[in-house]
Amino acid sequence: MEYKDYYKTLGVSRSASADEIRSAYRKLALKYHPDRNPGNKQAEEKFKEINEAYQVLSDPQKRARYDQLGSAYSDYTRRGGAPGGFDWSAWTTGSPYGQAQQVNLDELFGAAGGFSDFFRTIFGGMGVGAPDVDFRYEQPARAIEHPVSISLREASEGTTRLLSIGDVRKQVKIPPGVKTGTKIRVPEAAPGGGDVYLKVTVEPDPNFERDGDNLTTTTTIDVFTALLGGEAEVQTLTGRVKLTIPPGTQPEQKFRLAGRGMPNLKNPQSKGDLFVKVKVTLPKQLTEEQKRLLEKARDLVRHS
Repeated sequence: MEYKDYYKTLGVSRSASADEIRSAYRKLALKYHPDRNPGNKQAEEKFKEINEAYQVLSDPQKRARYDQLGSAYSDYTRRGGAPGGFDWSAWTTGSPYGQAQQVNLDELFGAAGGFSDFFRTIFGGMGVGAPDVDFRYEQPARAIEHPVSISLREASEGTTRLLSIGDVRKQVKIPPGVKTGTKIRVPEAAPGGGDVYLKVTVEPDPNFERDGDNLTTTTTIDVFTALLGGEAEVQTLTGRVKLTIPPGTQPEQKFRLAGRGMPNLKNPQSKGDLFVKVKVTLPKQLTEEQKRLLEKARDLVRHS
């Protein structure tokens, strides 16, 4: 039979007070309770061990007997005795759980109930009582969502918002690269100590369309720039830049400005691209001289 170190199970010293034992038990019972760890067999076994240890160490009579046994077992092993050769017969207390007190372990401990052979042998005849603390799983404080709207420029650069819920007021950082639907956790800001999740909405921008970390914008050029080439000004999130327009540029043609898009939320140093869609304007009225020159150019193109 294997010796059980109940002090080690609860993580307390052998000189621990009753309050220290109770506190350690409650903390571990909450952590490993089956309601908090559904389907986790390891947590269920740990919960059984914790309850068994507390059954012994919280009862002065059982604890005194256990300490005597522990001293004898320690002396035996120090003298070189093999664990399997220890004489357990001197420490038995009769039939498991005693003759006068039969208990329903499922009622005491739910699905995680049950005791080891060590406990049954050493403490079975001393009776089993229900723990004197309520170790039922305590539901964590409820988390809540709180909406927040920001501009595309704020989403690009990062920003802050003052969160005010009840008595809680916190300045919350919104990192660069957030998208609509991004949630930002604010620990213990909800009533009762729960977390608040800021749910971000990035407002539409009149100048840019967003696709992930990429942006699309437009620039307008006249027909002569489209035909002959030139430059066009393009508005980016960080200012205006010059875009080289090659001769023969077609309406709706796109040009890519690398690294001019949105920062990546997980890696803000990495940015998407800005795609520039070209719109070509046509003159509505022409002078006679302009008409003559355009007709001449048309004839040259047709006959080239």
